[in-house]
Amino acid sequence: MGQSAPMADGVAPRSLKDRLTIPVLAWCGILMAVMQTVVVPMLPDLPRLTGASAGAVSWMVTATLLTGAVLTPVLGRAGDMYGKRRVLTAALVLMTAGSVMCALSSDIAVLITARALQGAAAAVVPLSISILRDELPPERRGSAVALMSSTVGIGAALGLPLAALVVQYADWHVMFWLTGALGALGVAAVWWAVRESPVRTPGRFDVLGALGLAAGLVCLLLGVSQGGQWGWDSRRVLALFAGAVVILGLWWWQQLRTARPLVDLRLVTRPRVGLPHVAALLTGFAFYANSLVTAQLVQAPKATGYGLELSIVATGLCLLPGGVTMLVFSPVSARISAARGPRVTLALGAAVIACGYAVRIADSRDLWMIILGATVVSTGTTLAYSALPTLILHAVPVEQTASANGVNVLMRTIGQAVSSAAVAAVLVHHTSLVDGVAASTLHGYLLAFAMAGTIALAACAVALTIPRDPRPATRAGRARRVRDRAGRAT
Repeated sequence: MGQSAPMADGVAPRSLKDRLTIPVLAWCGILMAVMQTVVVPMLPDLPRLTGASAGAVSWMVTATLLTGAVLTPVLGRAGDMYGKRRVLTAALVLMTAGSVMCALSSDIAVLITARALQGAAAAVVPLSISILRDELPPERRGSAVALMSSTVGIGAALGLPLAALVVQYADWHVMFWLTGALGALGVAAVWWAVRESPVRTPGRFDVLGALGLAAGLVCLLLGVSQGGQWGWDSRRVLALFAGAVVILGLWWWQQLRTARPLVDLRLVTRPRVGLPHVAALLTGFAFYANSLVTAQLVQAPKATGYGLELSIVATGLCLLPGGVTMLVFSPVSARISAARGPRVTLALGAAVIACGYAVRIADSRDLWMIILGATVVSTGTTLAYSALPTLILHAVPVEQTASANGVNVLMRTIGQAVSSAAVAAVLVHHTSLVDGVAASTLHGYLLAFAMAGTIALAACAVALTIPRDPRPATRAGRARRVRDRAGRAT
């Protein structure tokens, strides 16, 4: 009486918790991306609201970037060892605590600390993808992983207009109360609906490796993110880059000689793992330039001859179609990967990104063409980002899924950081006076688009060099192989 009736094919129907696993994890991925972007519309007003300098306020973005880059591979490894749901919940708790701290304070030191805590949420996507690999059957895994990968772009597209509306019509603390409440809901939903994966990696956590990676990444990303402000030839920036080279070199040496390393570098150096990481770096660069440049371009004054002088809310709405497109195209990406393989999907996505930038170069004056070009770039990003974790899942042992995907997300983050610095350098070097104020020229924006499009083509080339998956990509292929074996046996 109390048991569920079996279905006609003998398979018991899935419970409510099983049906909610994918939506809950996707919700957390979107929330993570929203959290990362909500500060952006507030940056011009935060110096006045907090009484801090513009340089200090910029650390509310830099701190999240640094901690996210450091903690993503660390928490991925911890998830493989101690339980993915447990570590995922801890990351969401830190993100929620950071939102509450921001909601309660206007002190810049507290705000920077809180934003650093929120950087832990960057590990949500790789941990969720690992849970999906462990819990879902193969026929459902591809579309679920594609949706999970797309949540980064979907959340970013939703976060900008949402934050802009709050900034325009309410107190800025309201935004953090809202993200705090949504984060608490995410924590409760994960704890209730997501099963703990039984797949674990035994051994001792590599504390020395985690500290070495953290120190090296902080030096690298701090130099990249602050180079434009401090000067690329300044002693501080050069010292940071030199420190990054030395520390990461020593870290690499240490990882190769540790029995249970934080990152299995022998695995990373295999073409089927290393090349997707390179493609993630290049794709992250190409993707980030889209939203970064578009937001500045449409808000530029009309006196520049190209600017549309849009409000913050209107700017966010320009990027919204791209987020909707990412949601729509995630299942398409999964179908292409199932039919042709994820390397083809990655190459196609990178090529579509390049086409989007070609549209931007052709016309960046008309609003509808700007939205069209940005949406095409988002479509390509969906295809590429959905294929990257699938390539990793096919290439690494199941017990290293979270840590390997964490490294892949780290490479995307580094690509985004370098993209931000490169775009800023291009725009700073191509300015003209407009009503007595320096403003970027249209030529500068077009150079930024050309740079991002070229990087996208490089990502396409890298994708095509990734070795093919020796396993069949489709259920039909698997069935054909089974029939062949049966025929040989008889």
